[in-house]
This record gives sequence, C-alpha cells and structure tokens, in this order.
Amino acid sequence: MRFDDSLDTVLGADMATSFGAQSAWRQLTDLIGRRRAAPDAKAIEQLRAIRSRVPMRARAASARSLAFANPPAELVRLFAEDEPSVAAPVIAAAQLTGEEWRAMLPDLPPTSRSLLRHRRDLPAETVRALDSFGRSDFALPRPDNESELMTSSIEAVARVASIVPDRPIASDTSQRAESSPSRPANNASPAPAPRGPFQIADLVARIDAYQRDHGGLGRPPRAIASDGPIDHFCFETDATGTIRWVDGAPREPLIGVLLGTGSAQVDGVVSGAFRRRASFADARLVISGASLAAGQWQVSATPAFDPASGRFTGYRGVARRPRADQRAEPMPKSSPSPEALRALVHELRTPTNAISGFAEMIEAQVLGPAPDAYRERAAAIRHDTHDLIAAIDDVDTAARIEQDALVLRPGVVEVAPLLARAARDLEPLMLLRQSVVDIDAGAPGLAIAGDEVAVARLISRLMALAVGASGIGERIAIKAWSKDGQARIAVERPRAFAAWPGEAVLSLEGEDQEGTLLGTAFGLRLARNLAGELGGSLKIGEQRLTLRLPAALDQGVGQLSSN
Repeated sequence: MRFDDSLDTVLGADMATSFGAQSAWRQLTDLIGRRRAAPDAKAIEQLRAIRSRVPMRARAASARSLAFANPPAELVRLFAEDEPSVAAPVIAAAQLTGEEWRAMLPDLPPTSRSLLRHRRDLPAETVRALDSFGRSDFALPRPDNESELMTSSIEAVARVASIVPDRPIASDTSQRAESSPSRPANNASPAPAPRGPFQIADLVARIDAYQRDHGGLGRPPRAIASDGPIDHFCFETDATGTIRWVDGAPREPLIGVLLGTGSAQVDGVVSGAFRRRASFADARLVISGASLAAGQWQVSATPAFDPASGRFTGYRGVARRPRADQRAEPMPKSSPSPEALRALVHELRTPTNAISGFAEMIEAQVLGPAPDAYRERAAAIRHDTHDLIAAIDDVDTAARIEQDALVLRPGVVEVAPLLARAARDLEPLMLLRQSVVDIDAGAPGLAIAGDEVAVARLISRLMALAVGASGIGERIAIKAWSKDGQARIAVERPRAFAAWPGEAVLSLEGEDQEGTLLGTAFGLRLARNLAGELGGSLKIGEQRLTLRLPAALDQGVGQLSSN
C-alpha cells in the first residue's frame, strides 16, 4: 500500500506571504482538480481562506487549466462561487451528476447559474432545478442605500437625455398657449432655454418631448454600416483591461475582451504596458471568429487616470488594420516527408541507445563501484530512454507505413501470453495512474496470423493508450474472442475519452497540451494504420476500441490456417 502525502505537504507550506498563497493555490487546485488527491474538506477550506490573496489572473489561469480535467464537485463549487471570468471555464466543462449539480445550485451566485444555463448536456433534473429559480437569476442587484438608488436614477436619466437634441423646452403656460384656438400654433414663440444646472424636471420634460417627436426610445440601436470592411475602431477599457466601449466596429466580438491578461491574442507589448500603466503603440491584436471585426489589428492606447484621486481607470485607444508589411501571418503547416522522418529517427535512436547503454553499465557497476544514489539515477535514466526509444520506434513505423516500406514476416502469435506480457510492461504506468486492467484472453489456443513484432507493438500501444488516459481507481476491461475467422480484442474506452464520441477522439491532438491525452490521436492513427497493414482493422466505438486481426486458429477444426 502506498501513502501519498503530497496534499499534506502542500497544506503544511507557508501561506502567509502572497507568493506562498499563490503557490499553494496552484498546487492544491491541480492535485484535487486532476484527482491526484481526494477533495479533503480541510484543503477546500484552505483554498477559500487564501482565495482573496490570489490575484484573479492566477485564479482564472487555474480554472482554464482544469477545464477538461474532470474536477470533483467540491472544487467545481469553489470555482463557481468566484468571479465569472474564473467560474466560466470550469462550469462550461465540469462533468457532475444531477444530484451534485442540484446540491450546489442554491449556493451559487446568479452569474454562475446563468453560465450553467448555456450548457446543453446537463441532466434533466439539473435543467428543472435551474428553471425553478425563475426570474431571480436575472434581477439587477439592489443598491445598498437610497442615495445610491437616487444617484443611479439621475445618471440613467442623464444618459438618456444626452441623445436628445439640445433645444429649449416650452413651459406649461407656453404649451397651453400654443394649443389655444385663438392663437395659431405655428406663431408660438418658444420659451428661452433654461440657464444653469439641469433640474430633474427639465430632463424629464426633454425626454417626453423627444418621445413625442420621434416615437419613443424603444427603437433598436443604430446598426453600424457594413457596406465595406472595417479598417479602424475606437475603444475604452476599465481598470482590469476589459474593453467596455467600442465605436466604429461591431460590439459583440470586442466587448469583454481582456487586454494584458493572456485571454486575448495580444503580444507582449500590451501585457508589459498594462503592468506598468504605460501607453503602447502598434501592438498586435487578433480577434477570432467570422464577424466584420475578425482578423488582425494594430492597437495603440494611452492610460487614463481619475483626476481627483489619480487612480488608474483604464485605457483609451484606437485600432487599425495592419499594412501588408506589418502582418505576422503564421507560416503554412507542412508535413515532413517520410524520408525526412526516417532520417530524423536514425539521428535520434543512435544517441538514445548510447545513453541507455551507459546508464545500464553504471547500474551494473561495469566500470567500477558506484554509490546507490548514482545507480538509482542510472536506472531511472534507462527507464526513460526505454520509453523514448519506444516512441522513436512508433515514428519509424508510421514513416515506413507511409512509404509502403514496412516489412512483415508471417507467423503465429498467441493472444493470452501477448496480453499478459503487455500488462506486465504497463504495471509501472498502472501504479502511477492507480488503475487496474482486467484481461479476458478468451478460449485457449486463440492466436493471430501475422508478424509477431508488429502484432505485439500494436496491442501494447493500444493498451498503453487506454491505461495512460485512465483515472484514479478506473478499471479497463480487455476481452479477446474469435469470430468469423478473426481474432478480436476489445479495449474499454477510459472515462477521459467520454467527451469525444466515436472516431472524434482522433481529433484530440492539441486539445490538452499539459494533460495525459497528448499524443493520443497519433497513437490511435498509428494503431489503425498498422492494423490495416496486418490485414485487419481498428474500430473506434463510443464504448470500446475493437481490434480485428486474422485468426491463425480455426476454432471449428482446431488447426492453423494457411493464411
């Protein structure tokens, strides 16, 4: 039995300083979010205690790193209680049961429940629970006191009044005189414009006059002309770097973009200037999507400060389309040729074999006595180089298949010993993942007709992919049987593949650069191509991966086939 004290180690660290709190936050969320440690109540409470001392930028980065890591319900609740920019990545991808969602919904802020309403994969009971909150999730927050309410009302009226043409408003007496039958309306002289500060009554009268003349304020806002491409726009941000105002371009793709925090595609000029509260010029900004504002921009802005307090209030700037000589288009991707891959494999295999050989000599003390610490380090190096050589061999096999240069020798490979040997080789990985492999080798004597080395590589790589993506305590079932002259081996898909049904798992490449799924798409494509070279196939279903290869033993007559 192994005892993992990594969680206790992090909890025992010094969190009194800002650096210590941020470091503990990152380590605790990573351990619990990736299920490397249980969601201990003490750890969750510690995260709540230090949350206020961790910058929002760091909390948002932690949330984005756990988007597809399947965090437990306790950690999802912690992130969902935070600001929308922190809660959104976790809420959008968390996979919880209906009972877990229903238990935490009453404690979540309305913004988090609103984010959850956008999901279309929630259990029916969770959707019903969200609907039970009704209009309470869409109510505006109540001001703390009456003075704030009055101030908000005055500011709202003033903003509406600012769009009304500046013309004098006739007094009630003048209006009655205008409507009098003894005096023509077109000869009425308007009252002079009031001087001094505007009064509430004057603003309300101006609004009434505008509604009477123009048909009300319920019209949709004026659409931005889209006769041609947009080549520039103006913008303003708040103190956090979030764009709050745009003129000259569609608002939807720009409002809410964060500058200087890593969520927008901006270069280091903007990030550095934001930290120093300095101006910047001709920085690069990329807007994704298919709107008129999509594409590359050159942005320039200056910081704004409150004249009374000197507090930083945001940036005001302009953006323009870059000239042809200012564009930084990415280079087109080109796949290396199979010949180049095989040459690269040769260049990598030679020094890797040499490193493995010297490590083995140190471990065996061929060159003389060596301390135990050196021997342990040499054993670790030998193990790592063994994995690296296996990856190099996979690239070499893929290049040979691409060149039609893979040499296969006919033979007979028994399935039961092959599965047992592959499971023994994967024991260190299973111990690391804390997962279990259940093998059902089928009927005695089941064998595969094909090259022994290629068949062993195919099955071991397929099992390694499943175990490498398994979670803590997960059991991977592997079953072999014979049907229609084929030896079939089914490998149960781990839970980590659940978000990619069927062959959509082949598009995993690049989805999670820090997780365990890196290289899964390449491994599956290699397994499918290698199965085809052996005269079989690999079916990627929603529940299992099924490998079909020619059977060497005819179960009906009990003899080896000639194929």
